[in-house]
Amino acid sequence: MNISILVFGSNNFLAKLPDQIRFTSAFSVEVITNLDQAVSRIQITPPDVIFVQASLDGSMELCYWLKNQTKLSWIYCILFEDRPQQLTDRSMYGWHRELEMTAAALKQGADAYIWQLLEDQTDSDLALITNHRLILAQLTVGLRKAQKYRDLIRTNDLLSAIALADSLTELNNRRALEWELPRQIKRARTQREQMSLIILDVDYFKKVNDTHGHLIGDRLLQLLCTRLRHNLRFQDTAFRYGGEEFVVILAHTTSEEALIVARRLNRIVSEQPFALNNKLTINITISLGTASLEAEDDDQGESLLYRADQCLLQAKAAGRNRAIGWEYSYHVSHLKAVSS
Repeated sequence: MNISILVFGSNNFLAKLPDQIRFTSAFSVEVITNLDQAVSRIQITPPDVIFVQASLDGSMELCYWLKNQTKLSWIYCILFEDRPQQLTDRSMYGWHRELEMTAAALKQGADAYIWQLLEDQTDSDLALITNHRLILAQLTVGLRKAQKYRDLIRTNDLLSAIALADSLTELNNRRALEWELPRQIKRARTQREQMSLIILDVDYFKKVNDTHGHLIGDRLLQLLCTRLRHNLRFQDTAFRYGGEEFVVILAHTTSEEALIVARRLNRIVSEQPFALNNKLTINITISLGTASLEAEDDDQGESLLYRADQCLLQAKAAGRNRAIGWEYSYHVSHLKAVSS
């Protein structure tokens, strides 16, 4: 675990921290004295723990801001009290005042509140050692919290990957498509880029299952997806849409280029049989439909999918084993199918 500590305080404040923090290669310690710079640094690269010098301008604002950031509230914030007036009140009014100030600090966003020793105090070595032990103990709490957060993120990432993957083909599943397609559409429109889509289906796949059984059918889909995956471009993303039907999102791709990709996939599937085992080899073909993103398409991609699916239906009606693309023109009121 790479430990990152952000110190919102002066160099003089840093000098009072335990040597185990200042002079160790185990921690990455960065000192910032400006509130805006500290906020920017936290947003870009969140630290595991933040030390805040109470006497520095913006200290309480930083604690309060941090705890109001949902995605950053896991960061452990330790507030060090070094304001002369507060220290005087503590000495004058005793532990009652100390409890009041501690409660106020925690309410404003600090996870821990430590009374920092001042340089001009004549505290005993024992008091200094005790103070440093408290600081290190609170640092341990913060690092434990950071580690639990990282473990949770890793677990969530793993669960998300499992939830978005098709267990049979190892492609992305339909749920992943429903999440990724709107994101790709938004990106394409924001960057003013072309984007297209392919829907493909295995021809007469039911006959394979009826003749050889579902286990052979499943294995055939696995081999098909492996071949497709090895023949897609780096910017293409494949999904299992359902059964023997698949969708491929083509980023940075015009309608003409999409049809070229679809024809190539059709060719690499039909030209070479699939060897299921030493005794069984099966020839299959696929039918494909393509469509490209247009200004009138909805943000979820339903109309884009619909047009590609209509082309797939045309390919099947025309005899299967072919790719058909949908060419859309802004200047005419009809849609024209361009067949291979």
